[in-house]
Amino acid sequence: MPSHKLVEAVPLGRPSRQLRILRVGWHDTRALIREFRRPLLIFLLAVFVGGYIYMKLNNDFSDNTPLDYVDMPYIMLALMVLEASIEVPDEPYLIIFWYIQPLLAVYIVGRGAADFLRLFINREERRSAWEAAVASTFKRHIIVVGIGHTGMRIARELTQMGFEVVAVDLGVSKEAHEALHDIDVPLIAGDGRQAQALEAAGLSRATAVVVATSDDHANLEVTMRVRDMNPDVRVVTRMWDRQLAQQIERFFQVEVLSASDLAAPAFAGAAVGAEITQNLHIAGMEYSMIRLVVRDGSFMDGQAVGAIQNREGVDIVLLHQGEGHSPDVHPGGEVVVRAGDTLVLFAHHDRITEILGRNESGGR
Repeated sequence: MPSHKLVEAVPLGRPSRQLRILRVGWHDTRALIREFRRPLLIFLLAVFVGGYIYMKLNNDFSDNTPLDYVDMPYIMLALMVLEASIEVPDEPYLIIFWYIQPLLAVYIVGRGAADFLRLFINREERRSAWEAAVASTFKRHIIVVGIGHTGMRIARELTQMGFEVVAVDLGVSKEAHEALHDIDVPLIAGDGRQAQALEAAGLSRATAVVVATSDDHANLEVTMRVRDMNPDVRVVTRMWDRQLAQQIERFFQVEVLSASDLAAPAFAGAAVGAEITQNLHIAGMEYSMIRLVVRDGSFMDGQAVGAIQNREGVDIVLLHQGEGHSPDVHPGGEVVVRAGDTLVLFAHHDRITEILGRNESGGR
């Protein structure tokens, strides 16, 4: 029988931390410039364009000493702060600059200070801009829409697997936001049904989207929007209504998971002291995996692994024979199973449920 070992799968192609910091800094700087773009644009126009116009008027239409353009930005700045470095001209079309430049300076400083004060007081707005900058550096990531109890657990599981995740939610509690920060998941504060929020989350670069709000209709709207914006991205949607779930699967080519369907095997297994995974549908057939403890008098007690697999049509994926022994992944066929051993089995679902019942009852 072939040997197996457990390894940790780490997604490839993630940028180094230093490169990520540089990219985030660049995107955040661009976002910050956008916040101050109006006063900044007016300042540049006043200094460079205004300086050019002043020079042309002075050199072409007056008898004043000719000016060089290289000196004009400094002259315009000096006029703004009322520290003129040239003589007051006689021409009205030049004197007007001596009045306009200080007024522009007042507007630029006032508007810039107001924007800075707004960002300083509203720290949440600044943090949102930073997290959007972080999300803009992600590629081949997974977007989780809806950060409730389920969405948070999904995000945490994905990050533990080594994947990059971007969260999207319109209203997240302070505790949830801090929890996302702890696992390095940026939050896009927006409605997942809106294109703007999905674009900020990097939908065009994502490999998958998980729609996990508690509202079926909202999930449907998000799924439609995602599929419209990116026909190739993998979409997994949470649904309570099974009929609606089937329709979504058929029309939008997405995978729909029902919370009740996911929970049912776990509850059934827990009732008899076992763990059953969610059923897998492969080529029209249903498979399951189960972890169980071999009971006293079970039909498996005293049987070799190979004999159980051949007779029952199952695959024993793992065997743990108690304290002092390490779990044996794909144990050899000659290993004997004893009562108290823990087995992980994989087989057709109907075989799994039959074996579970026979193990509990001791039936052969």
